[in-house]
Amino acid sequence: MTTNERFAGIPQVERLLEDEDISAYFPLVSRPLAVKAVARALSAERERARADPSYVADEKVCRAAALSALKVIERKRQRKVLNGTGIVLNTNLGRAPLSGTAWDGAREANTGYAPVELSLETGKRGARGALCRELAAALAGAESALIVNNNAAGVLLALSALARGKEVIVARGEQVQIGGGFRVPDILELAGARFVEVGTTNIVTADDYRKAIGPETACVLVVHTSNFALRGFASKPGLAELVRAVAPVPVIADQGSGCIDAGVPGETRVRDFIESGCALACFSADKLLGGPQAGIAAGRPDLIALMAAHPLYRAFRPGKAIYSLLEGTLVERLNGEPGPASAALAVPADELKKLARKIRGRLPKGSVSLVDTEAASGGGSGPDEVFPSIGLRITPSSTADALQSALRKAPVPLVAIIRDGAVVVDMATLAREDPAVVAETIAWGLDRSASLRALASRIVKAADSGDSGGSGDDDAPDAAAELR
Repeated sequence: MTTNERFAGIPQVERLLEDEDISAYFPLVSRPLAVKAVARALSAERERARADPSYVADEKVCRAAALSALKVIERKRQRKVLNGTGIVLNTNLGRAPLSGTAWDGAREANTGYAPVELSLETGKRGARGALCRELAAALAGAESALIVNNNAAGVLLALSALARGKEVIVARGEQVQIGGGFRVPDILELAGARFVEVGTTNIVTADDYRKAIGPETACVLVVHTSNFALRGFASKPGLAELVRAVAPVPVIADQGSGCIDAGVPGETRVRDFIESGCALACFSADKLLGGPQAGIAAGRPDLIALMAAHPLYRAFRPGKAIYSLLEGTLVERLNGEPGPASAALAVPADELKKLARKIRGRLPKGSVSLVDTEAASGGGSGPDEVFPSIGLRITPSSTADALQSALRKAPVPLVAIIRDGAVVVDMATLAREDPAVVAETIAWGLDRSASLRALASRIVKAADSGDSGGSGDDDAPDAAAELR
């Protein structure tokens, strides 16, 4: 058979694009990306035929490969995902889910025009996100506030505006790195500040800070250690003690988590930093506060004004979508409505058990069982603090890895964890979800993982028997990936 004859089964890209199943991806990923995906799939088939003289290209295989490539692209879309990890503020899953009320309230402002920098009172240019800033200041118990893209931007902007060319005092035990490569010394360097290290890794005193103050000192930086904690023989001064010891040098707090509720394990409230005399407190809006991704700096009006006037603020300021969503979130918190992490912590164990039983009752008998688990707030808050929860332990007919992968590819994806060789779905992060939807996803994952395992076995047997003809099954690429 000639090379051209072996290539004859490879259709033209445009022909495949006319296929209804393939064109259905146009509204999801765009026609241009779909064209690229289909072209790459056909090119791979062409290379396979060129490399293997015994391989004959087949149109069904080409179509299946194209659909598989499109599925991979489509799974990158932002969509609803069920969080079964037990980590409430899961960074990979967007941290805090927004409230429906805040989302609905922001719709009109985002589908039309909004007074982002216009004063409707005077008709002149006004402060950007004016109400949002007032709400944030009220929540923090501060005189003024500024909104930026995230907490890292808030810290960098504060240091750039207040400490460039000067010294910043930081405890050795707070020179940490958190997720995504955020290193405190690097931020200080980027801001043009020189850091002065005080104390030891585990012990720092108010006197250590006081002795380090010199004519070039711009501020003291207190850092939230996020996903790192010191335990055992470790101590540091209280906030009020530190502020008194270094006065009049301002203390800037990287509070980080956005905790506003008393009693959250391992956390200090934003308001406590301000009430203790800190000049600034920087924190995230999308962690314990429960809002969209943003950073808030709250504190003295003169320092906030310096930050707002700094050239970097233009690069860090958010737009109307964030302002409108954050406004709704801040109003909810000021009115006493809890954020998602606080709400999850407050769900009684009996309620979680009821939810788990409802889900189990919709699944094949014996496929799942209830187990005790430990959930966490996550998002770098309370790094070693957990709370009791309930989970569903799923026994798959295939492997735990295959089931976990299948659950992620369900119509409504579910992200679970593997523990002791089994897939576990934690109820703490599913308390707001419809049990019928969760059960449907788990059932889909069980069926999918079992069918892929069976298909993979058939592919292996075909290969062992010397059949080099490929499968026209659309799931064949997924099965091959599972085998790898």
